[in-house]
Amino acid sequence: MADREGIEEITARLNNIRSVEPILGAMRTISLGSWQAALNRRGRIRLYNRRLLELFPLLLPDVARHLGGQFDVRTAVAKIRDGVRRVRRRGGEEESVPPVVVLVIGSERGLCGAFNTSLARYAGRELERRASQGVAVELAVLGSRIKRVLERDGHDIAHFKPLPATTIPGADLACELAHAWLMRYERYEVDKVEVIYNAYRRSTLYEPTTDTIVPPPLPTFAPAEVPWPPFYIDSDPIALYSRLLWLWTATEVYRVMLDSAASEHSARFQLMEGATQNCARLIEELTLALHAARQQAITAEMQELAVGAGLLGGAE
Repeated sequence: MADREGIEEITARLNNIRSVEPILGAMRTISLGSWQAALNRRGRIRLYNRRLLELFPLLLPDVARHLGGQFDVRTAVAKIRDGVRRVRRRGGEEESVPPVVVLVIGSERGLCGAFNTSLARYAGRELERRASQGVAVELAVLGSRIKRVLERDGHDIAHFKPLPATTIPGADLACELAHAWLMRYERYEVDKVEVIYNAYRRSTLYEPTTDTIVPPPLPTFAPAEVPWPPFYIDSDPIALYSRLLWLWTATEVYRVMLDSAASEHSARFQLMEGATQNCARLIEELTLALHAARQQAITAEMQELAVGAGLLGGAE
């Protein structure tokens, strides 16, 4: 009776694990596909950004002449790096320093290990550092899981948006955020926009990182990169420059979102890979245990039959 109960218990466990195994395999495959899709799209965004940068030197002479004075590479670069606000509102004075927007990008789903908890600890330290410096912070969050962790840690969230649960993020959300931030920056409603996220380093390795998005940290252009003779631009150089700046900001936001998505799905793939291997190991161990239990049960029954037939002597 005890052997039969043991066999039934092992069989039930084995059936349960076998029913979970296909689900783990499917989740592993989905994570691998999403991971590779995020990396591929991130690579295309980086190429697009590099080509956008090639257009900025073409505008330098016209932007500088529009702002007055003779063209000088250092002056034009400084004005471009200063962002739309300084170009459109040159000479204005700020009465007070507006808040800094800090966007934390986490995940919408779980099963990705310490992806959200480690990011929340890093974000908490960054927020404390800004508070100690007297900097007003407006906290924004992307992802339901990181939102729960930050709220549990006592942080007040001013803005929240969920991320797609089954696919990698789309560019629409990045364009929406970039447009809102640049408009608020131009109106002196925010001083800076920073993004805290898990930056993808390599396979199954990520690192909490802070990037400044607004004002756009454009690279410095060397004088040799400025074309000569200059191109003739038959449009408002400031309007064209502002459009390029918006495109640059939107693609940078999207690059960060894809970086975070690649880190998330690589972490989830690693966990699903480990769970799949553990599942296969448990199935093998339980199968061996089941065979051994059945063999013991058969041996015990044969002994009982032999004793009953008088083929084996009973204990005296």
